[in-house]
Amino acid sequence: MTVGGTVTPSAEPRLAAPSAFAPDVAGNDDLPLTPQASPGRGVVPFDLPGVYVGTAEYAEGPTGCTVVHVPAGARTAVDARGGAVGLSGGYDFNHAICLAGGSVYGLAAAAGVSDELLARRRNQVRWDDLQIVSGAVIYDFSARDNAVSPDAALGRAALRNAKEGEFPVGRCGAGRSATAGKVEFGRAEFTGQGAAFRAYGDVKVLVATVVNSVGVVVDRDGAIVRGNYHSAEGVRRHPAEDYAAMIGRPDAPAPVPGNTTLTVLVTNVRLPERELNQLGRQVHGSMQRGIQPFHTENDGDVLFTMTTDEVDLTGVRSTGLATLAAEVAWDAILDAAR
Repeated sequence: MTVGGTVTPSAEPRLAAPSAFAPDVAGNDDLPLTPQASPGRGVVPFDLPGVYVGTAEYAEGPTGCTVVHVPAGARTAVDARGGAVGLSGGYDFNHAICLAGGSVYGLAAAAGVSDELLARRRNQVRWDDLQIVSGAVIYDFSARDNAVSPDAALGRAALRNAKEGEFPVGRCGAGRSATAGKVEFGRAEFTGQGAAFRAYGDVKVLVATVVNSVGVVVDRDGAIVRGNYHSAEGVRRHPAEDYAAMIGRPDAPAPVPGNTTLTVLVTNVRLPERELNQLGRQVHGSMQRGIQPFHTENDGDVLFTMTTDEVDLTGVRSTGLATLAAEVAWDAILDAAR
């Protein structure tokens, strides 16, 4: 496919009904919310000892959160791009990363993760006992007619559900109501969260992503696999074709606000701070291949790069590691769109 071409869908369309955005809809205080497990369609196994992943959701949304927990803590680099970033903490060392729906209100889930970790430390608050949590959110209200958002109770539940070596994927956790391909929202399709893991000798790379983008999801053959689905024609179209047709039109639809792709990359490679930051930047930039367009003014994309500092990198430099990790990231994007 060339940019601007039309692609007949190979996957069954999964259109999201746009919200009416009516006032006085139900929110957290109006419902007897109970955190539920959020298993998705399965798990991606990974071999990174000491890394745990948990999910939880409110079915009434539906909306949810995903927690990546490293009890020993992990050095972290944060790369935030686009015009609408929702981020808390953003620390260079974390014991947990919390991804959530609910836009700015969903940042409360990360506070719940902090509460749970404090309780697990028996309320010890010495400087070296503090548990560090960063959080980031997607705007998922576009696909539902309520104001339910992940809160502290849901964050705690996701952490309590965490298991070592398994990443839940599909329409679960923070990706429960994620969508992609929003030139106009009526063409958006549900995505979710995806993950991929690869080992290259002793070097290990896990990438997980929640795709809630303006852009469509594109595979390695250039085919659009999710988003911008034109029901009347039965095709998914590259946004470039639609944007080109809008030039000079005073009645062209306004850009759809409220989008974000959240990504966590975990490796066991010991890297200096500068190289850890560059690893995240290179991989985040590479994700443009699988999400088009990406990092727009209406996106708030965040990538957390974490290292467990277990092995040294030999044979290739960090550029080579990032090149390999970029392919893992593309696999995770495609997994989110399945």
